[in-house]
Amino acid sequence: MDPSVRWDDVRGGGKLNVTHDCRSSPLTTDYPLPTTHYPLCSLLTTRSSLLAPPFPHSPYPTHSMNDLLAALLLGIIEGITEFLPISSTGHLLIAQHWLGARSDLFNIGIQAGAILAVVLIYRQRLWELLVGFREPRNRDYALKLGVAFAVTAVLGLVVKKLGWELDDAVAPIAWALIIGGFWMIAAEHFAAKRAQVLGERSTITWTVAILVGIAQVVAGVFPGTSRSGATIFVALLAGTTNRAAATEFAFLVGIPTMFAATAYELLDVVQAGTAADEDWAAFTVAFVASAVTAFIAVKWLLGYIQTHRFTAFAIYRIVLGALLLLLVPAAA
Repeated sequence: MDPSVRWDDVRGGGKLNVTHDCRSSPLTTDYPLPTTHYPLCSLLTTRSSLLAPPFPHSPYPTHSMNDLLAALLLGIIEGITEFLPISSTGHLLIAQHWLGARSDLFNIGIQAGAILAVVLIYRQRLWELLVGFREPRNRDYALKLGVAFAVTAVLGLVVKKLGWELDDAVAPIAWALIIGGFWMIAAEHFAAKRAQVLGERSTITWTVAILVGIAQVVAGVFPGTSRSGATIFVALLAGTTNRAAATEFAFLVGIPTMFAATAYELLDVVQAGTAADEDWAAFTVAFVASAVTAFIAVKWLLGYIQTHRFTAFAIYRIVLGALLLLLVPAAA
């Protein structure tokens, strides 16, 4: 019999063969193996539950077809939901209950993939701000983007250090979806009344910039809130009554915010020496899928809001949240 032991780490239905030479040293792992006897040439384990993988802390990433398919689905979900006011983080956390949990770098990194789509869509606007920075109008707008990002960065670091973060269980996400849905309906109602008084306003004030920066932090603390929804409606309520202008500013602020968040997590992974633990193949698949689907979703949304209100998204949030609450006992 071959003196080496081989077992298969199965995650998401896939297998990774790992070989250990029994003649050189005892077999030790950082996680419990499914049996205490290892004199087998091949030990195959099967995943009993998507919610409880047998090797949750396995240092060996899998590249199975099923795992890559799960990453593809998560990327598509992220791309569709990142800029629609329905909470991408909430949808990802819910999906991962069935598709398997992912690292913080994965979750934040694929959001950067979605942001890349915004860079492509607004490339002319970004180029205009860059080359025309000396023009007062462009400089004022760019500085307000910078202030909104600075507010998010400073408050975000404080929140990160203090560990302020809501539990990512299904129930809190469901309640955030429901409350956010009713808030969207009320906010759009008051924003419409404000627009009747103030008229159509596309100007981004300093107050709007600061409040949008704060809204991004709030959305990060409460999964299910929706970063895009929070920032767009804060801008509408604060005086930018034009939906297209409020949406553009919210999306552009998201570019440095999400790229910085991804860089922060990547630096954390490198410093911790856990970069080798990350499943980079799955990350790449999800990143590309997120960018492609986000491009399509944002293009659609920008056309949709020209003639429609956000009410349909609010109703979707409320219905989804209610359904999740009904399923909580079964999913808990």
